[in-house]
Amino acid sequence: MADDQHEEVSKKVSAEEEIRRGITVMRRVVQGRSRGIILDVYWNNQGQLIEPNGHTLTSFIGALVRNEIPITCDDWRNKELNESKEKIWSEIKRCFNIEEERRGFCMKLAGKLLRGFRTFLSSKFLKDADGNFVDAELPKKYESLISAEEWEAFKSKRQDPVFQRISATNRERASSPAYPYRKGRVGYGRLEQSMLQKEESSETSLPAHVLWKEARVGKSGVPQEEVLHVYQKCEELSQSLSPDDTKGILSRALDVPEYSGRVRGKGFGVTPTSLSIKKGKAPSNRELHARLEAMQAELDALRREREASASTVYRYASDKNSINCTFQPNIPEGISHCQLYLSSPYYRMVGKGKVHNVSGVLLHTRELPAGCLKVSVDIAVEPNAALPYPSDDSDATTVHEAVGSFVAWPTNLICVGYETPTKSKSKDNAIPRHTESTVSRKELQENEVSNASAQQKKEVSNASARVKSSGAKKTVARKKPTTKYRSCLRTFLEMTDIPTGGVRTVHMEVGIFGFDYDQMIGNEDFMQVFSHEEIGVTVVNTYIRFLYDKLMRPNGLDVSFGFLAPATVNLGLILSKPDTVTEYVLRILMDNKDAEKLFFISFNTGGHWLLLAINPIREIVYYLDSLGNDWTTYPDMKVLIDTVLQAFRAQRDIQTSRRGANSITWIKVACPQQRNQIDCGYFMLRFMRDTLALGRLMIPTDYFEEFKCAFYTKDQVDEIKEEWCQFMIELNVFS
Repeated sequence: MADDQHEEVSKKVSAEEEIRRGITVMRRVVQGRSRGIILDVYWNNQGQLIEPNGHTLTSFIGALVRNEIPITCDDWRNKELNESKEKIWSEIKRCFNIEEERRGFCMKLAGKLLRGFRTFLSSKFLKDADGNFVDAELPKKYESLISAEEWEAFKSKRQDPVFQRISATNRERASSPAYPYRKGRVGYGRLEQSMLQKEESSETSLPAHVLWKEARVGKSGVPQEEVLHVYQKCEELSQSLSPDDTKGILSRALDVPEYSGRVRGKGFGVTPTSLSIKKGKAPSNRELHARLEAMQAELDALRREREASASTVYRYASDKNSINCTFQPNIPEGISHCQLYLSSPYYRMVGKGKVHNVSGVLLHTRELPAGCLKVSVDIAVEPNAALPYPSDDSDATTVHEAVGSFVAWPTNLICVGYETPTKSKSKDNAIPRHTESTVSRKELQENEVSNASAQQKKEVSNASARVKSSGAKKTVARKKPTTKYRSCLRTFLEMTDIPTGGVRTVHMEVGIFGFDYDQMIGNEDFMQVFSHEEIGVTVVNTYIRFLYDKLMRPNGLDVSFGFLAPATVNLGLILSKPDTVTEYVLRILMDNKDAEKLFFISFNTGGHWLLLAINPIREIVYYLDSLGNDWTTYPDMKVLIDTVLQAFRAQRDIQTSRRGANSITWIKVACPQQRNQIDCGYFMLRFMRDTLALGRLMIPTDYFEEFKCAFYTKDQVDEIKEEWCQFMIELNVFS
């Protein structure tokens, strides 16, 4: 029956009729009604209009709304339109077999179609090719729908400055979508229906990210690489999240802000309510009161249990491991690495950083709140978690915004030191503990370091020569790294006060980041390398010092390469202090404006390391991300870098054409990809090391042939650790 109706009403017009067609009035539907044909319409289980007759109903509603609602109507919710809306609904029911509960959907669709009609009139008749306003006469084609007075009012509204400003903002927002929709007028509902029919699937719906990907496949039939990256990330998330969280997989993969009521990847008509499981009978007030009492009793019991023990072990389940830590009532003096917790609405770790338990310390020239210590935030584990004491000076209110700055944190929510559960080591592999009475530090240095130090130095300093001599198409041969420098350094540290909270400093001269300072380093920094944990900014900075001392300066590469400070250029500071970041980056670039140079930015997004390599003279930004994301994941980062390069161009008085004014080139490099949630820092350091070893200012899109691989092996990651540990021994940081 439905197929016969669809064939009766939806006959295709000839090519000549299509060219000469006028206003759509859907006469066939009205004529069918006169012959007693009432069309059935169908809906999917998410409340979307589908075939057969879905497209026919949509066109019919569009014809009705153009006839009944004036184009000067800007507010679809205006109560003065109720009479016209009632007439539209009455006409729909006369021609289609539709339930009363579908009225809301039809009215929303009518409002959407009216907005589309107004946009069409404005773009087609009131703008020229450059988007400038044109004072056009009322098109004869629409004289039966639009009066002369309505047309003049419509044109007047489009010339209003406020309207033009809003229109320009919306037009710019929609002008260059990162992932454009490529299915024309086919909505998500009908696209899902066609996919299920093609696959002959018994399922009634598809995951949002599957629909989203298919909707971005054009006529070529091949999705863009960026779309595939998002889809693959969704697939990974779908394996790790619980079923209750699957509705947000696409939003998490795109990493974009959402607003209430939106369901991404499902299209018009789908709401969180239509996706949710049908609710049963609402509980009574008595039942709610009983539940609240039970929850309160459970909360009181937990509070008493916590108060009975001064140090309770809390477990934080992260992607890499479950970490057990004990809250310590006494924070060691000095600077120590720590985990930062919040207690409301439940106990969980929200960040990592360093606690500064130093007598007389101030926070931004002010005294610390009672019961708090000064903390520097390095990594945001829960980026949107609110700070217990928002920073007045940096305007930071969340952990993400506080990365790279100092904040006050309650002492009882600071955890100093933690262990990552690992397999127990055999006695043969255990690291020997030496004391001053058995083996002196001097003897250890002579026995464990001297024999290998000269050879290792020679290998590092001649890295570039090794690559060149191996041939352009050959992979650089590497010896399997040992753990001797890690073992040696660990033994040295055990004879110092560093494991108990002592700190040392590594001098960072002005040639590295453009300013000189002493980088503090403590036990947690060493443990990150020893225990293969996520590395923080201290390890990154000191390895950059290694690259500067061992690869750049001895080979004269400091005139071709440079570094920008990760503690100054990161996503947290870009969001909270963009002017400070812009001023710093622009100063470094202007100090080197006379020679072509590649600048490395070890960029931290709040929980992930990636590398930006910027050639400001050529206005090229190389983007290397071991997670496979692209720069659209971090729009604030891209906007700031583009702004700096445009300012750099202006201060150099470089004249460009109007078209070339925005010719900054971003290149996503197909670099090795990490296979866990820990190695991003090591991969980022290795990207810099590979580039410096070759001494090239251009990074190929598919990465360097000499170092090309799908991922870095454990040996290649360990090589970074060994170089860092040997360098720490050479600097004698344990003395």
